[in-house]
Amino acid sequence: MALRHAVMAALAAGESSGYELSKRFDHSVANFWPASRQQIYRELDRLEADGLAVARRIRQEKRPDKRVFSLTAAGHEAIDEFVRAETAPTMVRDDLLVKVAGLDEDNRADVAAAVRDRLGHHQAKLDAYVELRDGSLGGLSEEEFLAGGPGQPGFGPYLTLMRGIAFERESVRWARRVLALLE
Repeated sequence: MALRHAVMAALAAGESSGYELSKRFDHSVANFWPASRQQIYRELDRLEADGLAVARRIRQEKRPDKRVFSLTAAGHEAIDEFVRAETAPTMVRDDLLVKVAGLDEDNRADVAAAVRDRLGHHQAKLDAYVELRDGSLGGLSEEEFLAGGPGQPGFGPYLTLMRGIAFERESVRWARRVLALLE
């Protein structure tokens, strides 16, 4: 998958400025495909040049004009083609797992420190995802929200958020277990 598909998936949720899209991206697509704001702006320009997105200029008082992007019919077709295309399963490439695989008595403390550091990262990300989830539900329970089905705004991004939460929870659980075994 290219960043292009991730940006189009975020844009498929509706018209958006680059800034708004990068914020939406941070709260949804970035759960599985991180990108900087500059990368997103460059990709929006490429999508427009390729006829997959169109931008309109909105005049603003006391601020520079902003461009608001939306997918074209060709952009919607491109994302539909991507959805239909076969994709390979994700391959995990994680330097921490290489460190753990190389564990011995001489480097035990260093491996534990690396696992502890990663635990902090995963816990912080889990906390942020849970906060985002709680804000995304709009006062509904998760089951009530999900009962709205795919036609409900934010349904697809919410499903990816569920995966992000599950991933981070398992990463936290694994890191705690490894640390307990090393102590």
